[in-house]
Amino acid sequence: MNAVVTDLWTESTSDPIPAYWYGLPHGYLPLDLDPPVDQLMALVNLILGLPEEARGQAERVLRFYAGVVTALNSHNVQGCAIGLHPDDEGGFASSVLTFSTVNPSGVNAALALADLAVAAAEDPDKDIQPLELPCGTGFLAAETRRTVAPGRPPEEDGSLHEDPVWQGTIAVTGPGTSDIVVVQLVTPALELADEYRDVLVGVGHSVSFFDPSPTEKVDGAGSTGPGAASDTATNPFG
Repeated sequence: MNAVVTDLWTESTSDPIPAYWYGLPHGYLPLDLDPPVDQLMALVNLILGLPEEARGQAERVLRFYAGVVTALNSHNVQGCAIGLHPDDEGGFASSVLTFSTVNPSGVNAALALADLAVAAAEDPDKDIQPLELPCGTGFLAAETRRTVAPGRPPEEDGSLHEDPVWQGTIAVTGPGTSDIVVVQLVTPALELADEYRDVLVGVGHSVSFFDPSPTEKVDGAGSTGPGAASDTATNPFG
């Protein structure tokens, strides 16, 4: 699985500023976290018009989408991308990449980040390692856990279905920001955890608190020119 960044740099929609930017690897498509009502209704009507044999699968996909959007919005996620990559068995491995911020409420962001790292390290199920990223100091926490599967109907006893997933989280802060940026990747493809860890770390290297404006690019590979993020963030995907 290759982690190659596209030419698209995505700006978070967080408010208030500071804004931050990041590169999306190939195979990841941004997810609309605030879809217009008329767009949803058109999608529902389209599904209702499908043949019966195809309608059930389409409805499950729609429920999955609705479940993901609801869960992400409840956690103040500002950006999300869905990844699909070929696996070794001729199928596809899926993953979800999310971006959010944590405001430490008046506490120095670097100190708050250190406290988060210490708290994460106390969990024996988590693998913690420090990261020196172009945008600043951070850490990576990785774990395998079980989580509710979005869009799945409840079991007969009313309980929610859970699946095992690999979850990697990068938390980072840098100069000029009072927030902590959190980048998280979740996948049910446990056998590809090492590859997805590399993808997550690569995305972490693309995070910037300086605008890598496309008008400043000096080539077609996502690099940025003077006045943007070239002095602090070199594109890790080549």
